[in-house]
Amino acid sequence: MKKPLFTTFAIAAVLLVSGCASMGNETLRTESETSVQQKIVEGKSTKNDVRAMFGSPVKTSFTDGGLEIWNYEFTNVSADAISYVPIVNLFGGSASGKKKELVVLFDQSNVVKRFSMSESNVTQKTGLFNN
Repeated sequence: MKKPLFTTFAIAAVLLVSGCASMGNETLRTESETSVQQKIVEGKSTKNDVRAMFGSPVKTSFTDGGLEIWNYEFTNVSADAISYVPIVNLFGGSASGKKKELVVLFDQSNVVKRFSMSESNVTQKTGLFNN
């Protein structure tokens, strides 16, 4: 097999294998705003309850008043069709999918004061002309 043809096939094979990517907290993969509302109860659910349902947060921060905030994230993207076109994808490809984020605010007693679950569309550009 000629070297340029082999290189083209190798690049195409790598692209086919790497068509999907996910990162973040896998427990959010199947969650929705509605399902989280059924699991977390403001004024009742505790830190231990939230940790048991979703694991450790990806980020922890504090308000000016000392209340603790836990952030959970999950992103799942798949390569768009243009990413599978040999040579063209080197100049510009993209991946799109969903990002889910859960933010939980705890009161001084480690009980959920407020929470928010959101899901949004995301796009990631790749290639020489999308940097």
